[in-house]
Amino acid sequence: MSVREQAAAATRERIIEVAVEAFSARWYDEVTIRGVAADAGVAVQTVSNHFATKDELFVAAVERIGTSIESARWDVTPGDVDGAISTLVDDYERNGDANLRLLAVEPRVAVVQPQMARGRAGHQTWVEHVFAAALSGLGGRARPRRVAQLVVVTDVYAWKLLRRDKGLDRDQTITAMCELVLALHDHSEGDSR
Repeated sequence: MSVREQAAAATRERIIEVAVEAFSARWYDEVTIRGVAADAGVAVQTVSNHFATKDELFVAAVERIGTSIESARWDVTPGDVDGAISTLVDDYERNGDANLRLLAVEPRVAVVQPQMARGRAGHQTWVEHVFAAALSGLGGRARPRRVAQLVVVTDVYAWKLLRRDKGLDRDQTITAMCELVLALHDHSEGDSR
């Protein structure tokens, strides 16, 4: 890679890092290419050379955030409920408020929709992998119902209700979510309704 290519790659990286911070801290509508350029210390045209639209910049930022989330989540050993929930709550402590803001604008901001759909699908896949023991032996409609229950009790909205609405601290939120997940484990044997 030439010096010029290295400089361009470093500039692109800095723009993405600033975009991650911007989309994580503010509402989608509040983030502008001009603001990202200023925070990155580059011209608006420089950002536009790398990302033609705000939507492209948003996708790059969300992909970066998603990679970080997946890396942490997929390090969890299946069956380790405490480790899984601790990892999940730590993720929500970092990204939960941003996720909630994106969920709020999802119906009206088209570029947000596929990103949130990918996040939901990824969360369900992770739940099925990490909490496989709670799904063991389930047949019929019981398995998809149990998956749905596990998704709900580990969703960002569950974190929001416990942390923001009910005022539990981080540790109590982890305990509460673990109790919910373990309650679903306790009822997995032979249920096929």
